[in-house]
Amino acid sequence: MKPSNLLPIDSLHDDWCDKDEIMLHACFQLLVDCIEKENLFEGATDFTQDDEHEAAKLELQTLYEWWGMRKHKDQSIHSLSTRQYDLDSEMLIRLIAHRRWLWT
Repeated sequence: MKPSNLLPIDSLHDDWCDKDEIMLHACFQLLVDCIEKENLFEGATDFTQDDEHEAAKLELQTLYEWWGMRKHKDQSIHSLSTRQYDLDSEMLIRLIAHRRWLWT
C-alpha cells in the first residue's frame, strides 16, 4: 500500500473517536485491505500447504466475515454493551495473534 504511512479507515465517520475505537477499526481495516486490495489468499502464501496454513486462512476468513457484519452496527464504542465491547476485544486479540499471516 502506498503511501504506507496513511490508513484510510472506511468504517469510521469524520467525528471524534477515542483511541480504543480507532484501534479496533484500524486493525480490521488492515485485514480488509490485505484480503481485498492485496489479494491475500491468492498471493505469495500457499494456504493449502499444511494444517497450520489452512487453519490460519480459516481464522482470517472468519475474522474478515465477522468484521463485515460487525462494522454495520454503526455504534460508538461508548454506546456498546459490555458484552459487545468484550467480543470486539476478543476478535481484535484473535486478529493480532494472526498478524504474521498478513503479508502478500
